[in-house]
Amino acid sequence: MKKYLNLDLSDLQKIGGEYTASEIAGQPDLWVSIFNKIESEQNVISDFLTKTLAKTKKIILTGAGTSAYIAFSQEGAIQRKTKITTVSISTTHLVSHPADYFDSDVPTLLVSYARSGNSPESVAAVELADQLSDNVSHLFITCNKDGELANKKTKGDSFVFLLPEESNDKSLAMTGSYSGMLLSGLILFNIDNLNKQKGIVDTLNKYGNKILTDYVSLISDIAKKPFKRAVFLGSGPLFGTAIESHLKLQELTDGEVLCKNESFLGFRHGPKAVVDESTLVVYYFSNNEYVYKYEKDLVNSMSKGKSAMCQVGISETDNNDFTLDYNFSLSDTKTISEEYLTVCDILFGQILGFYKSMHSGFQPDTPSKSGAIARVVEGVIIYPLK
Repeated sequence: MKKYLNLDLSDLQKIGGEYTASEIAGQPDLWVSIFNKIESEQNVISDFLTKTLAKTKKIILTGAGTSAYIAFSQEGAIQRKTKITTVSISTTHLVSHPADYFDSDVPTLLVSYARSGNSPESVAAVELADQLSDNVSHLFITCNKDGELANKKTKGDSFVFLLPEESNDKSLAMTGSYSGMLLSGLILFNIDNLNKQKGIVDTLNKYGNKILTDYVSLISDIAKKPFKRAVFLGSGPLFGTAIESHLKLQELTDGEVLCKNESFLGFRHGPKAVVDESTLVVYYFSNNEYVYKYEKDLVNSMSKGKSAMCQVGISETDNNDFTLDYNFSLSDTKTISEEYLTVCDILFGQILGFYKSMHSGFQPDTPSKSGAIARVVEGVIIYPLK
């Protein structure tokens, strides 16, 4: 009998969690498949990006909901690599205020992330970019070959990178699609150095399997705790991980657990007031020594004020600077740069959300009892821009 997240497939089917559990568990292998696909398409991808980036003055990374959070984890790394101003702006901002972001005089590359490619805002953002920008190119990173974005005709140059079919999650919560598109973007903008990227993907595969092998039972134990609030903290690219973890836990419990995200430095500027004896606090630690100094200070400051029910740390290497209730480490040595940690660290947030959903009596594949949340957003009217 197949097992996912330490649960038999038959039991997962009974509780309505088969897809979510198998899609979370399948991510380390998915990351390898994504690398192999990019490697097989290297020449055509490289040709498009070389031509496009040579004329680009601004890169906008976009998506809706979970897909938008990918951009928060990538913008710094892509800007450092390309030396082009790179910003993350959700499609939900682009659609309501397009003139604030699209400039007819600035050659722009719009990078669109989308699981289905059918969200109304995702399609509208592309059309508004074409309408308002005289020189705009498009890079579509999507999981659905039949989606509107994968088949979209644009005014300027465009390229579609289609992830392997297994990335197109069947569950409501985005899991493999999230980490898969996140990894894809990081590799695509480093297409000129695939040999190094292969070593990074192999490390991510190892780290992901360590979480799935060594830590699932402990994460299940954390999920059994009666916390009603959860706070996720991350710096730089890991801020995107904190945001996505917030959403995963909140949507998988149908809002029963109220969640918050923040940067380590930002947390003391008011948001720390949310912490009380019913709160779980999760720290996604950077492996950048300069960044970590600020993170360590924040953790040490948590002794002042109300105490959290439980504090959890996730880091690449062992952390002996303070004692938390749970400390999860992935390696004995620092091996990859912090933006790549976002790909594997999200497994903690996904597994926590899955188990909290299951322990709370929800069906992880379809946790929204009222139907208020759907796999593809519904009820959005797109109005013409005059």
